[in-house]
Amino acid sequence: MCWRPELVATTIVLAAAPDGFLRAKPVDPAALGPLLADLSGPDGRHVILADAEGEHRLWIRDAAPGQPLGAFVPLDPDFETRITSLLRFYRRLLGRRSGAQPRGWPLTAQRRDRLERMLRALDMRLAGASHREIAAAFGHDKAARLPATQWKVCSARSAVVRLVRDAERTMKRDYLKLLRIR
Repeated sequence: MCWRPELVATTIVLAAAPDGFLRAKPVDPAALGPLLADLSGPDGRHVILADAEGEHRLWIRDAAPGQPLGAFVPLDPDFETRITSLLRFYRRLLGRRSGAQPRGWPLTAQRRDRLERMLRALDMRLAGASHREIAAAFGHDKAARLPATQWKVCSARSAVVRLVRDAERTMKRDYLKLLRIR
């Protein structure tokens, strides 16, 4: 498996269509364009379909090749994101432009940059670095050399403290929020 589909709200869950849905069609992801990933496992097939407007993640469960498929949308807090992703994929099936990915997905460049800085700060902190040493590593050399009284009220110190605090919180309990749409 490439990802945990139940945690990635943009994953489209496809399964064999129930009896009676005579107009349901089979879906061959390979016929829709280039595949970035295609792995089969005991829980089904996991496919990432390339798209200029944003990839599509498919989880095809318990379906034989050529079998008509239906979509499963869990009634969970990510319902709207799942529906938006499903509509994008449906437009792709119809041969139209799929449209932009749901707002907040994927991570913006600014969010990715902050997460990268959080990870670097956390690595340093776990290795025993002080807030001053972390500040110096992030280019705040002058601030890191300030006397204690000035250092306590320095904006660079406050930024490093927030970065480390957020990184530790993310490590301890919030890391799964990285997969959620904001």
